[in-house]
Amino acid sequence: MDRDDKVLDYFNMSSIPTYALYGEQQTSAEHWLHWETITSRSRLYGFRIAAHRHEELYQLLYVSRGRASVMLDGETFELSPPAVIVVPPLAVHGFSFSPDIEGLVLTFFARDVRNVMAEIGPETVSLMRPGVLRPVEGVVDPLHLDRLVTLLIAEADHAAPGQNAALKARLTLLLVALLRIDLAALRNAREETDVSARHARAFVALVDQHYRDTRKIGFYASRLGITPTHLNRVCRQIFGSSALSVIERRIVLEARRYLQFSVLSIKEIGILLGYPDPAYFSRFFAQRVGQSPQAIRNAISSR
Repeated sequence: MDRDDKVLDYFNMSSIPTYALYGEQQTSAEHWLHWETITSRSRLYGFRIAAHRHEELYQLLYVSRGRASVMLDGETFELSPPAVIVVPPLAVHGFSFSPDIEGLVLTFFARDVRNVMAEIGPETVSLMRPGVLRPVEGVVDPLHLDRLVTLLIAEADHAAPGQNAALKARLTLLLVALLRIDLAALRNAREETDVSARHARAFVALVDQHYRDTRKIGFYASRLGITPTHLNRVCRQIFGSSALSVIERRIVLEARRYLQFSVLSIKEIGILLGYPDPAYFSRFFAQRVGQSPQAIRNAISSR
């Protein structure tokens, strides 16, 4: 998917077509649930669905195999199965699917979905935002999600007494499952952030103790009981930079202090901070500060 084109289309809202289903103009529908395979429609368009929106429809795309690039209101997601793409009314969306894509598109009247959500509870407001939901082990596993979707379309395919009530019940169960996934994902993200923050604080404390001795990420990661890759991930999440950058910032801070408050030579400062080669230390400092250690010291002396 060409993201730039999609984002441009998104901001030029007058150019976004509004369809009943993709490629079909708005029509009056007889049934409150329409379903089809993702392949059946996307194959007609080379597995690329251009940006569009629906005024009165609520869609769930259940991806069970293959890959998809999904644009939702200007934001792009790369996903692999199993996953459910939530497309509420008026959300601008477009897709690029791999040729081996498998899954289903469930289309409802938005008013019917809102009525069911009202009965479930106010927390379902989160399901009226576009997004991608993935099964969460211990909450709703992939097999359970697959079964909920399968039973819903099986009910829709065979007219029988009480079908509308049964469809509503099946939709309710599916929406409840999606709500539980959404809430669990939010809770897990918060817990992950809390754990990352604890690791980040512990890392900074270790850096304060050992920045003169080593800049090896493995040393700090082993002290924290995590991998170097995880430590870098934590630092990017909390500090917006790599673990090495955190260490180097601490070194630069200490170098500034020595330059301002000591009479040590630049060579001596470098040795104290673990840089026995004064030329290398000066280059390192200048790259991160924008000035050489000597320039900093000269500026301080001239005050």
